[in-house]
Amino acid sequence: MGRDRFAKQSLGYLYPRIKQSRTLMVGAGGIGCELLKNLVLTGFGEIHIVDLDTIDLSNLNRQFLFRQEHIKKSKALVAKESAAKFNPHIKLEAHHANIKDPQFNIEWFQSFGLVFNALDNLDARRHVNKMCLAANVALIESGTTGFNGQVQPIIKGKTECYDCSTKEVPKSFPVCTIRSTPSQPIHCIVWAKSYLFTEMFGTSEDETPEFDHSEDSENAKEIENLRQESQALNSIRQSMGSDDFARKVFDKVFKDDINRLRSMEDMWKTRKQPNALDFDRISKGASGTKPYVAQQDQKAWTVAETFTVFCDSLRRLSARLQTSQAQSGADTAAPVLIFDKDDEDTLDFVAASANLRSIIFGIESKSKFDIKQMAGNIIPAIATTNAMTASLCVMQAFKVMRGDINKAKMVFLERSAARVINSDTLKPPNPNCNVCGVMSSALIVDPNRATLNDLVEDVLKTQLGYGDEFSINNEVGTLYDPDLDDNLSKKFSDLGVKADSFLTIIDDDEESPRVNLSLTILEKSLPGDTKAVQLPGKLDIARKPKDVPAPTSNGDTNGHVKAESIGLKRKRSLDEHENGVQQDHKRGKIQMPSKAMGSQVDDLVIEDDSNDGAIVIDD
Repeated sequence: MGRDRFAKQSLGYLYPRIKQSRTLMVGAGGIGCELLKNLVLTGFGEIHIVDLDTIDLSNLNRQFLFRQEHIKKSKALVAKESAAKFNPHIKLEAHHANIKDPQFNIEWFQSFGLVFNALDNLDARRHVNKMCLAANVALIESGTTGFNGQVQPIIKGKTECYDCSTKEVPKSFPVCTIRSTPSQPIHCIVWAKSYLFTEMFGTSEDETPEFDHSEDSENAKEIENLRQESQALNSIRQSMGSDDFARKVFDKVFKDDINRLRSMEDMWKTRKQPNALDFDRISKGASGTKPYVAQQDQKAWTVAETFTVFCDSLRRLSARLQTSQAQSGADTAAPVLIFDKDDEDTLDFVAASANLRSIIFGIESKSKFDIKQMAGNIIPAIATTNAMTASLCVMQAFKVMRGDINKAKMVFLERSAARVINSDTLKPPNPNCNVCGVMSSALIVDPNRATLNDLVEDVLKTQLGYGDEFSINNEVGTLYDPDLDDNLSKKFSDLGVKADSFLTIIDDDEESPRVNLSLTILEKSLPGDTKAVQLPGKLDIARKPKDVPAPTSNGDTNGHVKAESIGLKRKRSLDEHENGVQQDHKRGKIQMPSKAMGSQVDDLVIEDDSNDGAIVIDD
């Protein structure tokens, strides 16, 4: 019996198409591992995997294609190697690279029949969405957040794209809140990770993205005081390795700085005053506590245990940094330590420091495990959610490949809802969307001759009939508008406009503006007697519809939805039955998944839920 017998019986005429398909999967993490397994076992003929990340110890509990021996290796390459064992009759190609690299251009995207997004990075997801629209390739977008998941088929011109609804921007904290008036555990964790740790072992807190250092008339004095505190802490850093180093650091941040805050009486008229800690008193009470208490990561430590972990982790980190400094050459940059959620030394220091500060301000202490989730900018990933989401991706892909767009659905996973799996019909494109609610075209450019003025005069004004009120924009910002004409004489290459980049033309005509025009740059040497900038064909650009609502926020990017948002019915109350009230069961507005995936890199993404006070951390 052939391995594809049941697939043929289940999929019928679709199976040969699947077997001959060329598919792209972006992301080989939690969803990606499950999704690749599904694609391989289903029999998708050729699959390309793109992922820039490497395998970490924390991945192994749910990303089942990876093993201990794979740590620090490329996710894409190892996923290819592991998944190939499931089905030797398919072709797998792995790319250990950033999907935004120039090699993955529009022509490359056009070579695929279907694209799957398995990313947790907001910027990368937007890029893939934009490239698929430009290449006119169907995209299956997906994301998870804990027990919540989401799958969204995106087809150009027929459904909403990923950017049809605005996504929430990663939140930064005013530096005065973090450094002077914390009120939540996350404030203390950000302080420990992005201020104290970096001042002691890394770079200055002025460079950390979680802090908003903007000044105004009310906080300028406090900002200056905080800068002086940083300078004083930097001088203490010079005594690293001495016997009294731990005391100096402790007294500075948990006693002296707190007493300074207490002296600012106006600050505490409506807040509870913090209470400074005494090194000698706590040290005496912690005399019998051993450092191995740090291994107890599921419970909140006592004050004595927290103090012991603080001193011991400070000692360990100091020794590491001094060793690195001794081994570095005179002509190299000064070595620093970087926080890593999987580095026990750095995590112990941040957890202990955050909890000591929480004690000072009367805030609930957190376990080391909880702090790891928050400081590491991650939501606890659930393997079951990833597996279900990946399965739903393939189910929706079948409908797209059959051409049954009307049967394709936006699908949500919701643990707290009446049903675990819920769906909603796909919405048409939002006319006001800046990504898909536009006219798209290629723009042929001779890189040796083309200037911005050639585009303005020869194409936009002469050929397309634009007036004077319009602007030209790219990813960096505005290149031209009526008040900014300094760039007209510059070549495209001088402006950073290269092959496969995008230009957006926004018509600002007050009476009847055109929809935005998105131009994809195609570089080509053109004969000297022809225009240096050309359109490949005739364009008929539609006018913007009037009174169309702008895109609205749809919540999280990674599948965090609320039950009432997805059309679930609630029971009528007794009063409603008695009064004859008719329930309206129209579907509510869908809250689409959102992340973070900022930055990303190491930026903290936080959503405050006004209903239950929960904090969602996204990475």
